Amino acid sequence: MTRVGAIVLAAGRSSRFRAAGGSGATKLIEKLDGRPIVRMAAEAALASRARPVTVVTGHARTSVEAALAGLDVEFVYNPEFSSGLASSLQVGLSAMPADAAGALVLLGDMPRIEAQLIDALIDAFLAKERALAAAPAHRGRRGNPMLLGRGLFEAAMRLRGDEGARRLIAALSAAELVEVEAPDAGVIVDIDTPTDLAAARQSGSDDF
Repeated sequence: MTRVGAIVLAAGRSSRFRAAGGSGATKLIEKLDGRPIVRMAAEAALASRARPVTVVTGHARTSVEAALAGLDVEFVYNPEFSSGLASSLQVGLSAMPADAAGALVLLGDMPRIEAQLIDALIDAFLAKERALAAAPAHRGRRGNPMLLGRGLFEAAMRLRGDEGARRLIAALSAAELVEVEAPDAGVIVDIDTPTDLAAARQSGSDDF
């Protein structure tokens, strides 16, 4: 059976969060619904059929790993985490097994992603013969997580700085990209500031 892996990016420095008044080593261990937000992202991946689930750590590595204690995830460390998102994505892609047809890329600060959506992205990607990627959208706005097919791994390895896969996805034709309609706004909700966190604690993802 063809498999697709999952990468949880959890290496960032939380610069915007701390600049806006957030405290602590990293925003990823802040609690939402009683759980660290990075744990929510990892648990969604584990509840899906994506395997393996790999977590890329960097800044505050010890705190992030502690927040994920007991979960069946593989940790890989990005020593170049301060260079930006691209290097963490590349570390995660390099950790994918050779037989993985692709990798779902989850952001550790997006806690409202559901396992059902991850599975829908995998199913849609595998069902379309020429697909190079799959992405969710909500009310016309494209979001995360994005699924990168192995055919995009080489191009992703050439990204630099804080650039993720969005440019690669945007360059694909309709035949190469599968878009899946997301049932709620969780695909566009991330936690960048303490205000975002407070809003998430008060509201469901549909209210963002």
